[in-house]
Amino acid sequence: MADVSLKEAALIVGVVTACYWNSLFCGFVFDDVSAILDNKDLHPSTPLKNLFQNDFWGTPMSEVTGVVGRAELLSSIFFLAAFLSYTKSKGPDNTIVWTPIGVTVFLVAVATLCKEQGITVVGICCVYEVFIAQGYTLPVLLDTAVQILRGKGSIPFSMLQTLLKLIVLMFSTLLLVVVRVQVIQSQLPVFTRFDNPAAVSPSPARQLTFNYLLPVNAWLLLNPSELCCDWTMGTIPLVESLLDVRNVATLTFFCFLGSLLVFSLRYPGDSSKTVLMALCLIVLPFIPASNLFFPVGFVVAERVLYVPSMGFCILVAHGWKKLSNKSVLRKISWVCLAAVLFTHALKTLHRNWDWESEYTLFMSALKVNKNNAKLWNNVGHALENEKNFERALQFFIQATQVQPDDIGAHMNVGRTYKNLNKTKEAEESYMIAKSLMPQIIPGKKYAARVAPNHLNVYINLANLIRANESRLEEADQLYRQAISMRPDFKQAYISRGELLLKMNKPLKAKEAYLRALELDRTNADLWYNLAIVYIELKDPTEALKNFNRALELNPTHKLALFNSALLMQESGEARLRPEAKQRLLHYVKEEPQDANGYFNLGMLAMDDKKDMEAEAWMKKAISLQPNFRSALFNLALLYSQTAKELMALPILEDLLRYYPDHTKGLILKGDILMNQKKDIVGAKMCFEKILELDPNNVQGKHNLCVVYFEERDLIKAEKCLVETLALAPHEEYIQRHLNIVRSKIASLGATEQSSFPPGGTAAAGGKKKSFQNLKEVKNEQKAAQTTIDNNKGHSKNGKLTEKNMDKEIPRRSTQEIKDIEKKRVAALKRLEEIERILNGE
Repeated sequence: MADVSLKEAALIVGVVTACYWNSLFCGFVFDDVSAILDNKDLHPSTPLKNLFQNDFWGTPMSEVTGVVGRAELLSSIFFLAAFLSYTKSKGPDNTIVWTPIGVTVFLVAVATLCKEQGITVVGICCVYEVFIAQGYTLPVLLDTAVQILRGKGSIPFSMLQTLLKLIVLMFSTLLLVVVRVQVIQSQLPVFTRFDNPAAVSPSPARQLTFNYLLPVNAWLLLNPSELCCDWTMGTIPLVESLLDVRNVATLTFFCFLGSLLVFSLRYPGDSSKTVLMALCLIVLPFIPASNLFFPVGFVVAERVLYVPSMGFCILVAHGWKKLSNKSVLRKISWVCLAAVLFTHALKTLHRNWDWESEYTLFMSALKVNKNNAKLWNNVGHALENEKNFERALQFFIQATQVQPDDIGAHMNVGRTYKNLNKTKEAEESYMIAKSLMPQIIPGKKYAARVAPNHLNVYINLANLIRANESRLEEADQLYRQAISMRPDFKQAYISRGELLLKMNKPLKAKEAYLRALELDRTNADLWYNLAIVYIELKDPTEALKNFNRALELNPTHKLALFNSALLMQESGEARLRPEAKQRLLHYVKEEPQDANGYFNLGMLAMDDKKDMEAEAWMKKAISLQPNFRSALFNLALLYSQTAKELMALPILEDLLRYYPDHTKGLILKGDILMNQKKDIVGAKMCFEKILELDPNNVQGKHNLCVVYFEERDLIKAEKCLVETLALAPHEEYIQRHLNIVRSKIASLGATEQSSFPPGGTAAAGGKKKSFQNLKEVKNEQKAAQTTIDNNKGHSKNGKLTEKNMDKEIPRRSTQEIKDIEKKRVAALKRLEEIERILNGE
């Protein structure tokens, strides 16, 4: 083989860099999204063995998936490396060097893992061994075979060595094929007529079309002027008759190919050998994608021409060398070569910009072919990703007009109508898509006749109509229908589980999620959803186990981090608080703009009596969400519990500006105004506002009674307490306060009551102060009760759901409740002492 000089290598690198430098500014488009961005196999937490069990897209190779393309460049590197290694297997005197052969077998396996076409390098090695390394021609081989069959000779030793090498290569190839078949569980991939219309067409259209695709691919190599990223669906109309003029192109192609084969196999010499190796590189790697032996998931794919283009370039270079050796044509040949290189370089630069984004890519494809509904759909998807739903809808509708029976196009129309809040039109589009689904045929596997993504029409339609509470059963029927058509349809189980939770059927939801987990135990979202079910079933222990399982699979699962931390916090177990804090810290690192994370860190700090830390977290939450109801109230409550009542007032003002009907905020503000600011009028306004909102609010009513007492209106205070006692007849403290007020009225007498001076008497002032102490003690008790009540409200309404991370207050810990109870007992003792003083004992 000819050596490549450093200058030649530098020239090649320079030309390639100049042609492709602008591609560095393009993003991930088309298959890049599924193969790279969304591929779970590329996650650091994915086991290495999954790379050998899953295909290019990260999907198990045993599922109803297409013939996937590994990276063509990577496969080509190992393809060429395997061939170059094999060329070193011939030793002196035609001996066999086994080390290069072993390396070749290994590289063939690696090339095949990258892309299935890599295995065809074995065929190229066989041709090289027979016709290049050993120098045989087809006539020589035929003559030797005839002599042996006639018994006039024996097999030459060199030929025996060649056969041994070929047997080793063929055996290794067979082993790779067996492994591949075992991986896909002996099932060929399933495609629909949308992927490859000719594959499901009757004879002779099937054969005529597949054969016509060969000259189409050859033309793309010869004249790559009109390139398209997707050649599926109606890109190339079927050749349905022998009279179709396109059959002339097929005939011409086979005649030209046959003449080259005859020349390369029949005649000795370097020229024939060059042509033979070029043809091998063109033909053999293309066979798996040719549709001639088994159908593939596309009509034409430019990517499968990468290795064949190497052989084509060898043919062009060989032809140019032949021309340039002739003195008459030498100058013309150089001019032509320069023109070809220049025009192709410009075409490459221009084509690179087509791959800048998905929108530019698919719009460039539509310029080549407007009969491919998939291209119209993909432009719509690109616009949809940019939230340009109105324009996306136009492309989706055009796709349905180009291919009226395209189920996916109608699904896209329905989804876009839904995004535009046009539910009626969305449902109509989904119903059209549903009507196009193949009917179930008894005894025939349904999954073999439908694309898996088309079953999503049942999911999308069910998701749409379940927004109507009266149609939940109808939605459930759609989910069950999808499952009956494809029992391994994981998404149907997941969606049905969500619906069953909404229908308050947690046990059935549990069954749905467990069935989905049988299909995919590595899905963190499934374990998370199952945890939610266990919360509904009042089983926090199992819920936490499932949250932990989700986090084992995906340590950055945001919802699992957040809700498991809340569950730990609400458990009341002090030993779980450090882990809850770590998870919330991890959560705010992942979601730094979500105020909920900082708020719950603040609540944890309050549980741990870390007041300064709690204050900092609450302030951070409020800075991100100024109208954060629970953060505002709990920050004010924190200030009031740490002798910073005056600092609580501006916080309460903000709270009540956003939420004027916040009862607990009004109570806390009224208490601070009365006890700290001595603003009886302001406090009275707060309590009266509470009763306007809720006339039966016992706490607000009681505190208003206290205001009347502060105003020395004992008759009004008595009447108020009587009304309050009627609202809460079992509250002993209200009855005691009523007795105290009545005793006060009796001791002062009607005359003294009517002659109360505005400033009050000394005796009255003394007893007023004692009653004020009573109010403060009771308010302190009530403040503690307020916190507990608010927490209970959270545990009831703040379900750990995916869509609603409620902002109510998590439940206090068991130890905190015990502390509050001790505080309440102490308050009652003080109450008894005050009552004895008031009663003159």
